[in-house]
Amino acid sequence: MNTKFLVSVLLSFLLLSGINAQIKTSPVFSDNMVLQRESEVPVWGTAPAGKKFKLQTSWDKKIYQIVANTAGKWELKVPTPVAGGPYTISVQSDKKNSFVLKNILIGDVWICSGQSNMEMQVDGLFGKVLNVDSVVKSSGNPNIRLLTISRNSSDTPIDEPVVYKNGWRPCNPSTISDFSAVAYFFGKEINQSQGIPVGLINVSFGGTIAEAWTSSEAIKLYPPLAKKLESINAFKLKGEEQQKSYRKAFADWGKKIDSIDNGLKNHWQDVDFNDSDWATIKAPGVVEEQGFKDFNGLFWCRKEVTIPKSWIGKELTLSLGPVDDIDFTYFNGVQLGSKSGWNTYRKYVVPANLVKSSKVVIAVRVMDNGGDGGFRSHAEDLYLEVVKDDRVSLTGDWKINISLPEAEVPVAPVDAEEVRPNFPTLLYNGMIHPIVPYGMKGVIWYQGESNTSEPKLYYDIFPLLIQDWRTKWNKDFPFYYVQIANFKTLQTKPEDSAWPIARDAQLNTLHMKNTGMAVTIDLGEADNIHPANKQEVGRRLALNARAKTYGENILYSGPIYDSYVIDGSKIYISFKHTDGGLKAKAGDKLKGFSIAGVDKNFYWADAEIVGDKVVVSCPEVAFPVAVRYAWAINPIFNLYNGTGLPASPFRTDCW
Repeated sequence: MNTKFLVSVLLSFLLLSGINAQIKTSPVFSDNMVLQRESEVPVWGTAPAGKKFKLQTSWDKKIYQIVANTAGKWELKVPTPVAGGPYTISVQSDKKNSFVLKNILIGDVWICSGQSNMEMQVDGLFGKVLNVDSVVKSSGNPNIRLLTISRNSSDTPIDEPVVYKNGWRPCNPSTISDFSAVAYFFGKEINQSQGIPVGLINVSFGGTIAEAWTSSEAIKLYPPLAKKLESINAFKLKGEEQQKSYRKAFADWGKKIDSIDNGLKNHWQDVDFNDSDWATIKAPGVVEEQGFKDFNGLFWCRKEVTIPKSWIGKELTLSLGPVDDIDFTYFNGVQLGSKSGWNTYRKYVVPANLVKSSKVVIAVRVMDNGGDGGFRSHAEDLYLEVVKDDRVSLTGDWKINISLPEAEVPVAPVDAEEVRPNFPTLLYNGMIHPIVPYGMKGVIWYQGESNTSEPKLYYDIFPLLIQDWRTKWNKDFPFYYVQIANFKTLQTKPEDSAWPIARDAQLNTLHMKNTGMAVTIDLGEADNIHPANKQEVGRRLALNARAKTYGENILYSGPIYDSYVIDGSKIYISFKHTDGGLKAKAGDKLKGFSIAGVDKNFYWADAEIVGDKVVVSCPEVAFPVAVRYAWAINPIFNLYNGTGLPASPFRTDCW
């Protein structure tokens, strides 16, 4: 064998052995870090299997004897004193394996997580905060320390996080610009009010869903998402290899569905098929709200349409608007096309040779993969057209029949490159798991916009995430979160949309113990999903912490809906947190309340403050049963309390 080759292999082995022989702490432990005060904080890392060494903490001079386990890992719990510092932690072994972590503070550590409004930097990613120059200039504070966990997704839990710029950094003008603005303003308030060092761990990723931040153990407990985990292996592949695998898997999945679909077996797409015994739904609309509660799976919708005789033999356009989630659309028994995506618009060309008579039949085979399913379109998007503005509406009654319930549907393959990181567990595995169980005081959270695509699931997913993290840390820590802000065009009439439902899910999560919510319905910007006033967001989160965690006797919340009583033609709404009295901002008449009777049609309501209640009525609704407030993506509203904090949007119904 070649001698040079043997020498090369031996040198490589020795070099790698030298690297692997190093004693290391996890990347979350570095110079300038903050350790949670008056606790037993875990410290962990890697070392050669069986390696013996010592660790010493300077605050109590205590020396710990450590032996790495057979997997090359070590961990110990270190008691910490009251807030203070700076201190050191020294690792003592041979010359190659001795080092000191310096400038350590003891204080309170807060994990700051969520999507882009948490990730938004003081001056950089997603925009700039208000008065950014003065914020940066005045940011020098050695008692606030910053750690950012870099974006990372993984199909399996990883041990070591990817940290930004080598770990912890003291807060100053050179480090604050690229740090989370909400986290910084929260930490600044806590530092000033409590007089203790504060460590902030920013672990956020823009545009992400809550289930991506939740562990597989928790996801498996939730049937609407558990089945998705069967596709997790798709994320192991990369590039063309992944795409090739996906294309094959999707084709195989489609064939498998086709082979067991009762609709295809019995030719439900045919013009002369008798659908007289089918149920009826209205379009637009989702099936879950029309007698098919919690349904997922495959269903067919059919509609017979009469077109003008002048259209016969002409090419037509068929528009369905968004169909949730995958459609296979037929015209007179012939498939026109198929698209996927709950918010993807469907528009198909109907060849002239298919338009043979005034009677036409449109059949839509729909795969609902989760959440709501059906025609998500606006009424104006449902039509059959020969030329622009010469059209027949497709709104109204459609026949519907179930062909394959969810339990019988094979798990759909996942296009990993398209959905990453928005797939259950990926961000938990890559960003949260590697920092568990770092000693911390609590969590602040700003997320929810990305879950507005299926907001009803958020009622379950968000509390599931909170409990999951508490289980992983083995601690019922405080969890304070931001209710998503107002956005887009200002409301002009009573309406329903996904965003207020997501806000209601966040409001509902206050039923979990040791939680708090910062209402930001007045801080948004119509044309900017990343509003600049992050100072007030951080302050309102900090009010929750100061009152509920640190025990300050301060007011921390605007009015929160509590209960209602119907009395004739009026509904009396009671609130919590009416400190200083209920107020209409700027002394105006109350706005933003709507009221409905049993027909579920909402009208703007007259609303009046009477003591700590709001009395709601409307001449058009003689027998009211439900009230909504600030119920829109960018609602009209003006109810506050004496602290100047806004009331949370709410509804009394569950429609």
